[in-house]
Amino acid sequence: MDYISRYGLDFNPFIKNTHDIIIETSEYREIIYRLNFLLNNKGFGVITGGPGRGKTTVVRNWAKTLNTSLYKVIYTSLSTLTVSEFYKHLAVSLDLEPAHKKTDNFKNIQSEISRYYIEKRITPVIIIDEANYINNGILNDLKMLFNFDMDSKDRAVVLFVGLPQFNNTLRLVANEPLRQRITMNYNLESLSKEEALEYLKGKLSGAKCTMEVFNPNALESIANASNGIPRLINKICNSSLIIGNSKNANIIDADIVMLAVNETELG
Repeated sequence: MDYISRYGLDFNPFIKNTHDIIIETSEYREIIYRLNFLLNNKGFGVITGGPGRGKTTVVRNWAKTLNTSLYKVIYTSLSTLTVSEFYKHLAVSLDLEPAHKKTDNFKNIQSEISRYYIEKRITPVIIIDEANYINNGILNDLKMLFNFDMDSKDRAVVLFVGLPQFNNTLRLVANEPLRQRITMNYNLESLSKEEALEYLKGKLSGAKCTMEVFNPNALESIANASNGIPRLINKICNSSLIIGNSKNANIIDADIVMLAVNETELG
């Protein structure tokens, strides 16, 4: 018997798949509120959080809900792009032919953002993930790129998403002008024990599970071992399902969870 059948799941909710299960913890609702505040006020925003806290997942899910007749979402990850590629990606995302020179891309992008906002009445929403890889040069460029002096109104939303140390970069004297333009800065914390259990149970429920999969001690062990980090909860639960099935255990107990924790730490 495979573990999907054994534990009464429609699919494995703890691995990346096509099924998006959104667990609306209080932290999730808070971050959505902050993102909507940024959307209404425009300008620059920052979302930070340690690895595995779910920053990218929350932001991507929020972006999917935006009305495409009012917002143009452009997603980019700085961990995979060079500076010149970043500008070319922005240009292409705005339906522009990328230029060879950065200065030409710069001018064309700024002009097109104005056109979207003024003529099309569409606000570009530019999400820069892995922002902790950003250098001061790009930050300074972005400050100028989105500096529309004509009416002093921000015509786009620029959201930086990264690790908490990104704020250290922003605190540098050279980046003070940009930091003053940040209208929203929020750090995503770990889930509380109660929220971790809510998250885990919500994942099972999203996979149409009606059985008891983890006994109370197992749930407690997962909440403690994961430190409230969603990515770790997913890893531990996924390993627990596989180990539990290999041991023909219809209900997963704390011993199986601890084996999964050890396996996760080694991995």
